[in-house]
Formats: sequence, structure tokens, C-alpha cells
Amino acid sequence: MPIAPELIERFTRGLDRRVPRDVPIGIAVSGGPDSIALLLLAARARPGAVEAATVDHRLREGSADEARFVAEVCERLGVRHSILEADWGETPQTAVQERARVERYRLLRGWATERGLGALATAHHADDQAETFLMRLARGAGIRGLAAMRPLAPTPGAQDGDAQLVRPLLGWRRSELEDVCAAEGIQPVTDPSNDDDRFERVRVRRALADLAWLDAAAIAQSAAHLASAHAALRWAVSQAWDQRVTAGAGEVQFDPSGLPDEILRRLARRAVLRLASEGQGTDLRGRELDQLLSSLKSGGRSTLRGVLCSGGQNWRFIPAPNRTRRTGNSR
Repeated sequence: MPIAPELIERFTRGLDRRVPRDVPIGIAVSGGPDSIALLLLAARARPGAVEAATVDHRLREGSADEARFVAEVCERLGVRHSILEADWGETPQTAVQERARVERYRLLRGWATERGLGALATAHHADDQAETFLMRLARGAGIRGLAAMRPLAPTPGAQDGDAQLVRPLLGWRRSELEDVCAAEGIQPVTDPSNDDDRFERVRVRRALADLAWLDAAAIAQSAAHLASAHAALRWAVSQAWDQRVTAGAGEVQFDPSGLPDEILRRLARRAVLRLASEGQGTDLRGRELDQLLSSLKSGGRSTLRGVLCSGGQNWRFIPAPNRTRRTGNSR
């Protein structure tokens, strides 16, 4: 029995809201039920306008077979498919999932650019959203962290001109995607890491399944509400920046009086990142911002990412002096 027309229509409506029909789309497909369902739905919604790629991380036995399985599914659908192989100088032994994620997006970005694709679609869904929310909640994340995954976002590590990341399945449940695969008579591959309790996400997934009163869809909806709040805060910070901030060559300053802490926090973050000479390309951690805000509100001074930050009536941010540089009188 093929995929029900109403499911294809539901997917098409969601995708059309995110990606114009004249934009070619790349689909990241691992071979699991989520990404195979994404591939099946996208091939029906945008026939002839999608391509697929599978990243072979080469971290476990059988990964090459899984990539070939996806190639066979794509051939059946008439979808062009590429296998992207990770090239590890040395196989990672720690932070394996995080390093694999970085490498995966690096390969997918390069593939999308080479193929002239305007969007890169991944199969993150409502259950993933709920798991991410709970993982970040357990770490004490703020609004920006709890907003979790957005339907549209820059691809991790992206540069100007790179394909934008689109997540068209955030409103779908994992069980629905498994049903899509079953309707097409496809048995997806099973990733053994999904049953490995060493990984935090697996532990959170099992906890969710054991707590019947904790609804993954409702958690995902809360994350969506927080994403809207995060967008509103970004707008408010832009207004405050335009009205309060004086930014010149190598200096940022502003009057913090009367502004809520969350706006101050985001203005300070923006000022530091604007002038940072260290750690470029990485965002400030929550703990770094907490310590900075505490120092500035008490009128103190601190150095962060190579930026000297001074509190007081006006908060001032300048490049920190090079403390290791010798003067002409140094011996």
C-alpha cells in the first residue's frame, strides 16, 4: 500500500512554507526510518527536484552496507544519490557523536555546494525536538537553548552562500515516519547506537517512553513557543542595539540603565563577539555570559575572548591589551 495522499499533501504544505519550489533540495539520508521517510515524502512532493546523500562515518562495521542500501532505495525512486565518506586521520575515541556530527555537516555542506543545492533537509522530528529540549533543560539552558531546533536555520558551520538547513518533519512523530516506510514496503536499517545507554539521547529517549504522562508532542510544542520568544528577543535586542549602542572601530559601549537582564545579556554577547580575537566561530557559553554580566553589573572589569569588558554607568568593550607584548624598555 503506497503512502496515503493526505500524508504527502501534509508534507508538501509544510515544505512549501519553508523552501520555494524552484530551489533544489538535498536530503541527508542515513538509512534509518526517519530519514528514509523524509526521502520517500520529498521524492513524492518534489519529483525530480531532490537529491540525496549518505555520510559513511566509517566508525562501525556495516556502515558501508547501510550507505549502499540507501543508494538502492534512491535508485528505485529515481533520486540521484551520493555516498560521502569521512576521512579520519585518527578514529575518534572520545566525544564520538559530537565529532561525527561536525564531520557529517562538513561533508554535507560541501556536497550541497558542489551540487548547487539551495537547501539541505534533515529528518529531525517532534520526538527529537522533545529529547533535545529535555537534554538542554537538564543543563540549565536559557531561552535560546531551550528553543532547540528550528524549521529553518543556518547549516552548522555554514559560510555565506551555503545551503540553508531545513527540518520539514518537526511536526511529525517517530511512529508516523515508521508507518510511511512500512507503507512503501521498506525495512530501514537499525543503528545500534540507538540502543546504547552510554549516549545521553538514548537515556532521555527511554525516560520519555517510560513516563506516559510526559507527552513528547507537547514538549516539542513548548520548544516551538520558546523559539517564537527567542525570535522576539532577537528583535528587541536589535532595537536596543540601534538605540543604545555606539559601535566604532575597536570599541562598543552602551548605557545599560533600565534594560532587563536578558536584553543586557544579549547585548553584551553581541559586543564581545563583534570584537573577539579568540575563539572565533564558537558562541559564548552560558556560564561565561553569567560571569560577565555579574561583573559588569557590579561595575567591575573582566576579559573574555580577548575583549576587555568594563561596567559602570556605560558598559565599554575594547580589545584587551596584549599582556605578553614587550615594551621598548623591557629587558
